[in-house]
Amino acid sequence: MKVSKEIKIALVAILAIVLLYFGMNFLKGMSLFTSNNRYFIAFKDVTGLASSSPIYANGYRVGVVKKVNYDYKNPDADIKVEVDIDPELQLPKGSSAEIVSDMLGNVQVNLIVKSDGTGHLKPGDVIPGDTNSGAMGQLKNMIPAVEKILPKLDSIASSLSELLADPAIANSLHHVEKVSGNLITTSGELTRLVTQMNKQMPGLLTKADGVLDNASKLTNNLSDLNVAATMARVDATLDNVKQLTAQLNSSQGSLGLLMRDPQLYNNLNTTMRDVDSLLVNLKAHPKRYVHFSVFGKKDK
Repeated sequence: MKVSKEIKIALVAILAIVLLYFGMNFLKGMSLFTSNNRYFIAFKDVTGLASSSPIYANGYRVGVVKKVNYDYKNPDADIKVEVDIDPELQLPKGSSAEIVSDMLGNVQVNLIVKSDGTGHLKPGDVIPGDTNSGAMGQLKNMIPAVEKILPKLDSIASSLSELLADPAIANSLHHVEKVSGNLITTSGELTRLVTQMNKQMPGLLTKADGVLDNASKLTNNLSDLNVAATMARVDATLDNVKQLTAQLNSSQGSLGLLMRDPQLYNNLNTTMRDVDSLLVNLKAHPKRYVHFSVFGKKDK
């Protein structure tokens, strides 16, 4: 039996359509030969979410978004998203889902698997959902604050430009450079001084040890000194001085009379004057007192 060309072309076209269908579903991440559990996730906002968006649980892909159902008659109602989940995953009651977008704009659904201890969800149940903007959402929330800061940054930049244009800044920087050079020079001198001190330190320590030894010897000599005997000698000397002072103050004795008897003083003074006159006369007329002659004749 011969098959006509038209039938062959029709069979090839049907096969191509089937392969295209399964290929598209495979590329979308949908299971081709296994049945999945169908759940619904209720969101208030599904920005970026579309059919074939992946679904992850703890970072592992467990399903795919099948369809997004929007209620045109009631826009305020939750948007229910049909999802196909791997039947091996038993979702406990209390689990939730969130839409997450990365920096590149890729959108996925993350299942937050938590159990409230009341059992598991059944296919067809509704899972509560929310939106997690991630880093992009945080940047979006920061935009108003950044807009408020921009005028202040502009003002600060203008002030900095005016400040840097001031010649005083250049002069100050020049002085700072000089100060830095002086500090470097001073640091080098201090280093040399410390090096010299380290070299002289052993000699200084030796001299210090000698001074300490002398001080120790002096202390030992002071400790060996008989203080009582020395004080007794000092007391005896003071007694002798007192006795001498008493004799000088009394009218007995030559020194006492000389110091207290004016007549004795006057007599001694007269005698000294007579002796002085005699010596003067003797020097002037020695022949009056000394008589001698070579021939024995007396000089009258």
